[in-house]
Amino acid sequence: QVQLVESGGGLVQSGGSLRLSCAASRNIFSIFAMGWYRQAPGKQRELVATVTSSGSTNYAESVKGRFTISRDNAKNTVYLQMNSLKPEDTAVYYCNAHLVVDYWGQGTQVTVSS
Repeated sequence: QVQLVESGGGLVQSGGSLRLSCAASRNIFSIFAMGWYRQAPGKQRELVATVTSSGSTNYAESVKGRFTISRDNAKNTVYLQMNSLKPEDTAVYYCNAHLVVDYWGQGTQVTVSS
């Protein structure tokens, strides 16, 4: 079993930055792919960014050039640096760990005001 705990969400003005963190309950980064997803009100959950166990990253087109996913293996933590935030980035952001099955965090709210 894996527990994931997100933090770092909040309210920010358009153009601002936030950094989300996701701490895992045990050392999983060597074998799990990690990712960030988001869900806005009335919409389906969508992929934001992923990083594989080998370090390859993938981003949604809507966040390319603005968001950066990274991980600190020593701290069992994955980060999402979000710059140049837009109101359409407003959503609940979820951390995901994937290895055959998916584990999810509880989510953290990000609100971007115009």
